[in-house]
Amino acid sequence: MTRSFFTLPLLTAATLLSVSCASNPPTPAAAPAATTVATGPLRAIRRDIPITNFMRRAYSAGTRDSTGRPGRNYWQTTVDYKINARLDAATSVVTGKETIVLHNNSDQALSGLVFRLDQNVFTANVPRLSGVPEITDGMKVTRLVINGQNVDLNTPAARGQGFGPQGQQVTAPVALGFNSTSARVQLPQSIAAKGSATIDVEWNFRVPLVPGGRGLRMGRMADSVYQVSQWYPRVAVYDDYKGWDTEPYLGAAEFYNNFGHFDVTYDVPAGWLVGSTGVLQNPEQVLTPDARARLAHALESDSLTHVVTEAERTAGKTTVAGERLSWHFVADSVADVAWATSKAYILDVTRATIPGKGPIPVYLYYVPVQAQQYVRAAQSARHALEFYSRLWMPYAFPQLTLSYGVELGMEYPMFIMSGYGAADHEAGHEWWPMMVGVNETWWGFMDEGFNQYMNLLSANDLNLCSATKPAPCRTPAQGLDGQGMQYGRVSGNELEPPLIWNENFAGPMYGFVAYQKAPLMLSMLGGIVGDSAVWRAMSDYAVAWRFKHPTPWDFAFFMNNALKQDLGWFWYYWLFTTEGVDGSIQNVATTGTRTTVTVRQDGQMPAPVVLKVQF
Repeated sequence: MTRSFFTLPLLTAATLLSVSCASNPPTPAAAPAATTVATGPLRAIRRDIPITNFMRRAYSAGTRDSTGRPGRNYWQTTVDYKINARLDAATSVVTGKETIVLHNNSDQALSGLVFRLDQNVFTANVPRLSGVPEITDGMKVTRLVINGQNVDLNTPAARGQGFGPQGQQVTAPVALGFNSTSARVQLPQSIAAKGSATIDVEWNFRVPLVPGGRGLRMGRMADSVYQVSQWYPRVAVYDDYKGWDTEPYLGAAEFYNNFGHFDVTYDVPAGWLVGSTGVLQNPEQVLTPDARARLAHALESDSLTHVVTEAERTAGKTTVAGERLSWHFVADSVADVAWATSKAYILDVTRATIPGKGPIPVYLYYVPVQAQQYVRAAQSARHALEFYSRLWMPYAFPQLTLSYGVELGMEYPMFIMSGYGAADHEAGHEWWPMMVGVNETWWGFMDEGFNQYMNLLSANDLNLCSATKPAPCRTPAQGLDGQGMQYGRVSGNELEPPLIWNENFAGPMYGFVAYQKAPLMLSMLGGIVGDSAVWRAMSDYAVAWRFKHPTPWDFAFFMNNALKQDLGWFWYYWLFTTEGVDGSIQNVATTGTRTTVTVRQDGQMPAPVVLKVQF
């Protein structure tokens, strides 16, 4: 739906309204006299999109294109993980062993590797921007082998007490900073361009206790309910426009991961249910015949199927009998894996019908007292998957899992930690960043902000006007009305960084920059080109960058081309500045049947003039 602005002139039987616009030049002292504001000098407007050195390099290499699409030489690193993890419920320790195959698809040899060890954010001496519910010993990497060579993890450099060799060839792998969230290994033999490396890792950590409230994207309730994420050593992204991602995990900003294949097995006590990213490969080895029989009919309707009920929450009834069971999941084309397990969980299943794919299961793992909450969560998640599939592109994954626990709103591929309140928002993240793999640490607005924008549309879709649903109700885009103008409440705040900004340094404005500003920007864009045009262009953008890594430049140039307009002036002011509009009605003059309204623009951001005219 396109929102309309004023037309010149606006005529009625009795009144003629005309509008003139005045702009204030940059130097107030040089402002023209009030009598000339209608025809005063135009203010200089920057109309191009600044290009950084990173992007110039990508354009020169042909990995990115000025149309906003992946370039002819686009590449990205990919990873294959095989992980075996064991939960000791008595100590809350997860012990793991994994094999990683890194595919260096770049045209450059890699002289080292960067690892993400996000569990170290829970240790006492790492930098972080937010508090943690409990201090732990973090990620203890006990063994690391790269291409058959053991890595010594007991050196001062590995423990963060030294700097290691500086710019010199090494004869054995050298580990650096394994007590931090971003660690490195310098290699004696580089990983060849278009080559691969095999990495074997063994590790353990204690899942932090969250005594109340909300955890830092994960945690446990006593020893009975676990939500586990950022839980295995992973290879950082090496990309075409800036190389290795070495940003630390400070707790507020989120993630940037490689796409790949995951084969994961969880060893937990019998009687505990496990939900995870991926598709369960061995239901006959963990679920009872009754549970499997109920699952077989779960996709036949939108109603909830009770797979494991409260009465069956004992080993031999909840699951097959035994002391411990191994739950085996496999996921393709995902950038991460998370999971949840509990001896208190029950399991329901509903379905979502995806265009071009048909029904897929939506699993709900929760404790009985949350039953009403998760009935609503099932409805919300189903609507989100179906609505966003129509809005952007079909949901690519074979299932979605919702889990109850200490974290009430966090997203991973095919897996969200949420009840009813955040189900729509967290399901929306399956599009960005789970299918469109943006760098959330650097440009959170392409993740959280785009999601907040589409959440407004989803909410309206649930409350559409129709013949059977009279007022109050909404049209699909009605929730966007006035959004763009709300930026005037924030612009001019010295604490606000621009949207193109590393979120680790957004400070107290993190929430606004990551979540709130992009919906205002996209709403304003809809006011200029039409909301439906924005949706079509963003749908095409999502398809073009599906399972790839776009930047803000890619998005802006893609939208220009899709909308067939040079919107450099729009993107420059919204993405690179914190300029405001600061519009006002300077004067209203009525002569006979003609009313002239003079609108003054004292801000530096070009924007449409929005007038409400009431007769």
